[in-house]
Amino acid sequence: MDEKGLSREEVLRLLEEYRKQDMSYSSGRILGSMCTCSHPLAREVYCSFLESNLGDPGLFRGTRDLESRVIGMLGALMGNADARGHIVTGGTEANLMAMRAARNMSETKKPEIIVPRSAHFSFRKAADILRLELREAELDDNYRVDTSSVSDLISDDTVAVVGVAGTTELGMIDPIPELSEICLEEGIHLHVDAAFGGFIIPFLREAGYELPEFDFRLPGVSSITVDPHKMGLAPIPSGCILFRDESSLDAMSIDTPYLTEKQQSTIVGTRTGASAAATWAVMKHMGREGYRKLALKVMGVTFKLLEGLRGLGYIPVTEPELNIVAFNHPSIPPGELAGLLESRGWAVSVASCPPAIRVVLMPHIREEHIEIFLGDLEGLI
Repeated sequence: MDEKGLSREEVLRLLEEYRKQDMSYSSGRILGSMCTCSHPLAREVYCSFLESNLGDPGLFRGTRDLESRVIGMLGALMGNADARGHIVTGGTEANLMAMRAARNMSETKKPEIIVPRSAHFSFRKAADILRLELREAELDDNYRVDTSSVSDLISDDTVAVVGVAGTTELGMIDPIPELSEICLEEGIHLHVDAAFGGFIIPFLREAGYELPEFDFRLPGVSSITVDPHKMGLAPIPSGCILFRDESSLDAMSIDTPYLTEKQQSTIVGTRTGASAAATWAVMKHMGREGYRKLALKVMGVTFKLLEGLRGLGYIPVTEPELNIVAFNHPSIPPGELAGLLESRGWAVSVASCPPAIRVVLMPHIREEHIEIFLGDLEGLI
């Protein structure tokens, strides 16, 4: 820090130089991210609630009420209007909270969790932080979790099973109904990581897509992660953890004697209320109709890419269930292909299971972007 401060104009000039180094979603060249441009209304609301702190909610009663209303709306979307939870930073924190609740509600001294091989890396973080034994279930031929592998891994020390609704790499939906039956029978906490799928699967189902149930409508589901800052168009960071009822939150609560609320169940203490307010605003503004239109739009772009890839001779890994397309070149390895695309200005990612180029068709990617992308891919065949 300098002795004397810079002028406002100089600070902004320097910041602009840094900002120019960043890629922008609106360019349409960020193809490997599950985040996107936030809705303009959500950005406006976020800024107006910057000083709210839901870590001390008695001082910000209106913002706390907004968080409760968001949880109610998301709970209803997930089949349980009485669900309880919090707006948090994202899927990682939400998954960590789910595993913490499951561990705390168990009596075992050597807690284990079972996750698919396709599970997000946040579960490895949770296992490390919470000292859980992480056991990985195998995938079937369609890259969904193999339920027989899950059953084989269950032991007296299993505190949670994880299913994914919209896997990070391929967008596949695990057989959550079957996992629900297994966990209900075994008395095990079933957590559904729908960080990506939670804001698109319900609306695609409403539009007529035949996608499986994955939420609280299934009696074995205990908790769900949903990320509004993905397909929900909320600003970063805006994640959500939902529990079937209050008991899971109670299992994590600790005393906070000097604050306006005497118990706290979240991982962090101080947490912005801006995310809750912005999520409430965009959900009220979009409505179910708006999200249905958005879901159909991104799926249209998804199938345009899929058709174009096949026409060029590229090899899709799966038939997309959601707005993710993974594919391979007939001869160039994915890592090398990713480098060639990066040299042409495209930011793709490389899936590991199986190795493939991974493109997430978020709302910022339009058909004209896909046409340019396919043109560059054609030059590599």
